Amino acid sequence: MEARGERFLRQRQVLFLFVFLGGSLAGSDSRRYSVFEETERGYLIANLAKDLGLEVGELAVRGAQVVSKGNKQHFQLNHQTGDLLLHEKLDREELCGPTEPCILHFQILLQNPLQFVTNELQVIDVNDHSPVFFENEMQLKLLENTPPGTIIPLENAEDLDVGRNSLHNYTITPNSHFHVLTRSRRDGRKYPQLVLDKALDREEQTELILTLTALDGGSPPRSGIAQLHILVLDINDNAPEFTQSLYEVQILENSPINSVIVTVSASDLDTGNFGTVSYAFFHASEEIRKTFQLNPITGDIQLVKYLNYEVMNTYEVDIEAKDGGGLSGKTTVIVQVVDVNDNPPELTLSSITSPIPENSPETVVAVFSVSDLDSGDNGRIMCFIENNLPFVLKPSVENFYTLVTERPLDRETQAEYNITITVTDLGTPRLKTQHNLTVTVSDVNDNAPAFSQSSYTLRVRENNSPALHIGSVSATDRDAGANAQVTYSLLLPPHDPHLPLASLVSINADNWQLFALRALDYEALQAFEFGVRAADRGSPALSSQALVRVLVVDANDNAPFVLYPLQNGSAPCTELVPRAAEAGYLVTKVVAVDGDSGQNAWLSYQLLKATEPGLFGVWAHNGEVRTARLLSERDAVKHGLLVLVKDNGEPPLSASVTLHVLLVDGFSQPYLPLPDVAAAEARADPLTVYLVIALASVSSLFLVSVLVFVAVRLCRRSRAASGGGCSVPEGPFAGHLVDVSGTGTLSHSYQYEVCLRGGSGTGEFKFLKPMGLVQDTE
Repeated sequence: MEARGERFLRQRQVLFLFVFLGGSLAGSDSRRYSVFEETERGYLIANLAKDLGLEVGELAVRGAQVVSKGNKQHFQLNHQTGDLLLHEKLDREELCGPTEPCILHFQILLQNPLQFVTNELQVIDVNDHSPVFFENEMQLKLLENTPPGTIIPLENAEDLDVGRNSLHNYTITPNSHFHVLTRSRRDGRKYPQLVLDKALDREEQTELILTLTALDGGSPPRSGIAQLHILVLDINDNAPEFTQSLYEVQILENSPINSVIVTVSASDLDTGNFGTVSYAFFHASEEIRKTFQLNPITGDIQLVKYLNYEVMNTYEVDIEAKDGGGLSGKTTVIVQVVDVNDNPPELTLSSITSPIPENSPETVVAVFSVSDLDSGDNGRIMCFIENNLPFVLKPSVENFYTLVTERPLDRETQAEYNITITVTDLGTPRLKTQHNLTVTVSDVNDNAPAFSQSSYTLRVRENNSPALHIGSVSATDRDAGANAQVTYSLLLPPHDPHLPLASLVSINADNWQLFALRALDYEALQAFEFGVRAADRGSPALSSQALVRVLVVDANDNAPFVLYPLQNGSAPCTELVPRAAEAGYLVTKVVAVDGDSGQNAWLSYQLLKATEPGLFGVWAHNGEVRTARLLSERDAVKHGLLVLVKDNGEPPLSASVTLHVLLVDGFSQPYLPLPDVAAAEARADPLTVYLVIALASVSSLFLVSVLVFVAVRLCRRSRAASGGGCSVPEGPFAGHLVDVSGTGTLSHSYQYEVCLRGGSGTGEFKFLKPMGLVQDTE
């Protein structure tokens, strides 16, 4: 029979659960579910995917999560099935105490897009607690002349269950003299009152022992008992009476310990011991005894424990005043606890997104909820962040907020944000809670590498060793990671067979260094330009360019070259000097050039050796050979001069030339034979004789050499400025005619075409051909 009754009880509970669930789901957007307390962990509450109209897989995709107040995990969401399960057993009495109905609020948080679904779970009470009396034995003293119908208040029992499972009524056995009434307090609690039905006779019966039973309304009902010991007293016909049958007092929850909250007062018309009154709690609960203390003499009620409005906001305290004869009076003190702002707001973070890609539009950074245990203005909340941040708080459903970006973020301006969310209530004084978030900004490749200069000028000395480091360029990228890794490459102009830049320079792709691949020759190439490209490793890659100009610095690698007199191994050139020549007479001029530039091309002349020292001298700066004194008949006819031509480089380079000078009495004959070659010349044909005379007349080309030297200098300056040789309309150079009149020792006039060979870089003079020969007729 017991098994059948339990099975029937379970069926009724299950039927009630389904009826309650059906009513909840048919309600408003805020769905309410229900479950009996003490239900085992893992119990299926509902299928959220079905209730929300979502596919099962959408819960996981949208990051569904259950958010409860205070971060207490009462529930467990199965993303694979969409089932909402109990995470632990629920104790309704622990969760809600005497509050009925017991509602647990929770939210379903969905993301992408952001959505909140508010739900409620009602925890249904089961009859798992029996009524309990604070004292298992109560003692009463009644005067024997107590009239029938007298009502005596008794200690009530407490049942933690609520509703139909709470305390229902009281019974007393045996009941020949008394019956019990069940009364209700303002807060709904029920207490017993003992009613005297039949007059007492102390001489017949001095005491009575009764059993008081408290029954709840559960099925089956639970009960608790207490023994009632009634002593029949001799006549004391005046009981103490309180000045007020009900005391109401308000007290702040932060009142100090030992403060007196109220003083009760009672008086007795009797005298002596029967008129002496003492005060005591009347069947007070353990919580009241821990919170308050009653002075038995003065009636002062003192606070012995700190109050907490959020735990209990009303106390109902019964006070008994008893005289020396055992008579008593009762009063009730209602203590209302006044809320003070003693609970700071709470912030519960649900989700946070970090890092955030820069340049992103409005992005949800964090989702959080706020709450405050206080009431009234003390429980009203507002939250904010600093004004100088590119973020904004947006309120959502109930007490939820979202932190979103106000504008696209720039990592190069600021890569990390420390955000302080301040939550404050409106109480006095205001309490606040702060929560710090660190949000980082991830990089996007939105900055191209930037060179430190738009153009670079590098100098390298000619004849350098191959793979010589000639300089470097530098570019930086404001991005981070791979987006800031810069690689370098050359941007060469279209292929020029005369200037193969790809074979001249290279760049290290990683460390910006430039290298000359082969030796450079200043005389062939004075300067060249190319571009350098700096690209990052982002996707897509960004790049920038810079111009690099390389100037080749001249080195003293060309020795002077003697143009005149020619040193080609042919018959030596002989200069004729009349014996009547005065001191300082211009014999000839040594003409030389140097392929280098600057001071490496500055030439000086020096007479190293002479047949007769002191007869001839050489001017150091222009190479003119002149007589140093008057000639005499004793001077030899034939003289040999060795002239050294030296540049001003470091170290200096030089060349030497040998001059043959023949002293003659005059120029009446085309030439005078030398003693040692007279026989050979006598055998030479007339053409050879004329050629010798023509070569001798070249000594007058010192005027030409001056003009050519000036032309060479002007051409080099022009070529250094334009990067090339002398520009002329036709061919590398246009011909320049130089007229050499017969001066000094030459008796003939010649006209030569002189040109600087273009592209040679050596500045070499070339005598092309004689343009005409004019015989002196005198």
